[in-house]
Amino acid sequence: MKNLFQRTRPFKLFLFCGAISFFLHSCSKKDVIKLSLPEYIGGAQVKPGDICGSVKGVFLSDSVYNITCDIVVNRGDTLIIQPGAKIYMKGNYAFWIKGNLLSLGTKTKPVFFTVQGLAKKDVIGQDPTTDPAYTGKWGGIQGDTSCQLMIIKYTHIEFAGGKIGIGQVAGVANGATVAPVRYNNVNGIFIIEDSWMYGQIDGGASLNIVAGKFHIMRNSFEKGGFSGGENIQVGNGCQGNIAYNLFVGCATNAIRIGNGNGLLAQVNAVCYNNTFVNGGYRRYVYGGAGNSDGRGASVGFEKAGRGLVYNNLFVNNRLGLRIVKTFSYSGNNLTIADTANIRYGNNLSYGDAPEITSQFYPDNCLAIPQPTDIPLPSSFLPAGYTAGTPYNGASLVGLNNPRFINYPLPMNYGTGTVSSLLATMAFVGDYDFHLQPSSPCNGRGTTNFTISNAVTKVDLNYGASEISVPGTDIGCYQSNGRGLQH
Repeated sequence: MKNLFQRTRPFKLFLFCGAISFFLHSCSKKDVIKLSLPEYIGGAQVKPGDICGSVKGVFLSDSVYNITCDIVVNRGDTLIIQPGAKIYMKGNYAFWIKGNLLSLGTKTKPVFFTVQGLAKKDVIGQDPTTDPAYTGKWGGIQGDTSCQLMIIKYTHIEFAGGKIGIGQVAGVANGATVAPVRYNNVNGIFIIEDSWMYGQIDGGASLNIVAGKFHIMRNSFEKGGFSGGENIQVGNGCQGNIAYNLFVGCATNAIRIGNGNGLLAQVNAVCYNNTFVNGGYRRYVYGGAGNSDGRGASVGFEKAGRGLVYNNLFVNNRLGLRIVKTFSYSGNNLTIADTANIRYGNNLSYGDAPEITSQFYPDNCLAIPQPTDIPLPSSFLPAGYTAGTPYNGASLVGLNNPRFINYPLPMNYGTGTVSSLLATMAFVGDYDFHLQPSSPCNGRGTTNFTISNAVTKVDLNYGASEISVPGTDIGCYQSNGRGLQH
C-alpha cells in the first residue's frame, strides 16, 4: 500500500496543479477572484474601562469605555466602535482623529458618546442658561486633514462642543470653542447617518464639514447652539447630499452653505426631504436682535454657495430659504450666493404668527417664489413682487398645517412672545413628527432632480448603508416607511 501511495502521489500532485492552472487560465481578467481584505485595519481589541491617550483597534460591542484624557487616533491608524458600545466622557476631553474613525452602531444597538448620569432637560420655557445641552461638556470629535474616512452610524453624540485645551488638528486653535463633530480632509469622505446630535455651545456648527465629500442622511439634530451656531455647516468645495434629517430648535441657520475665506473649490449641497422646526430664535432672543439680523434660516446659501433645495418642510422657523445677496447689516458683510446655480421647489412652509409667515421669503434676500411652493405664492404675494421685498403674510397664519402625529400645531403662545417660546421648544422629546394620512405634505414632493454622486459607495461598514433617493412626500418621514428611521 505504501508503494502504491508513493507511486500515485506525483500523479495526484500533477492533477492538482493542472486543475489550478486550468482554472486560472480559463478566467478572463474580469473573472479573476481576489480575496477580500479589511479596508481599514483597526488593530487589536481595546479592553473596556479607562482609556487615555493614543488609541487604535476596536471598542467592543456592549462595552463601556471611560475617557479620562484626550484621545488621539494617529495618522494611518483606525478606531472601530462596535454596536452597543458606550463612551463616557469623564472630563472636557476630545477625540482627535488623524487616522480613521468608524462608529458602527445599529438600530437596536446604537453607540453612545455622552456624559454618564447627565440628564436631558427638555422643558418648554426653561431658561437655556440652565440647560446642560448648551454648556459643552466635552470637546467632540475633531477630524484632521489626514483623516481619510469618518463614518458615524446609529450613534448618539450628546453634550459636546465645548472649549478645548490644546488644539491637536489643523484649524482648531488652543482654547477654541469647537463643533461636536468636525471634518476637514478635501480628499476624504465623511458619512453620518441614522444618528442623533444633541446639544452644542456657541461657535461654528453641530456638524462642521470644513472640507471633503459628505453623506448626511436620516439624522436628528436638537438644541444646536445657545445663541449662535448652525446645525450643519458645509464649505470650501464640499460636495454631497443632506437628506431625510429632522432639525429642531437650532440657534441660527439649520444648514449653512458657503465657502470660507480660503476657497478650494465651490461648495455644492443637495438638500432634500428634510424637516425643519422652530429654528433661528435663540440667536434672536439671547444673542440680541441686531446680532441676528439676516440670520436664522432653515437653509442658507452665501459666499458662492450652490445646491438644490427640494421637498423640505419648514415649520415655525424665523426665516425661510435664505439666499444671500451682497449687503451689510450690523457690521457684518455678506457675499452673494451662487444664485445662477441654486435650484429649489416643492417646499412647504407653515407659520403660527405673522412675523413667521411674512418671512417665508426673507427680506433683503434672493429666494424667488416657485409655483410648486406651498402655499402657492400667487395666492398672497402682490403682483410684480420682487425677491427680497417685504410682504404681508398675515393671511397665511395657520394654513397648510403639516399635521404631525403628535405636536402642538397651531401653537398656543399664551402670554409669552413667539420668539421666547419657540427658542425653548428645541427638542424632539415625546413628540412624533411623522405625518398623518391627511397631511398636505403627502404626495407633494418631486423626484425630478439629480442628487449628488460625491459619495456612492454602499457598504454596511465602509460606505453609506443606503443612499436614500428623493421621496414623493415633503419632509423627512415618508408614508411608505422610508426616510428617517427613528
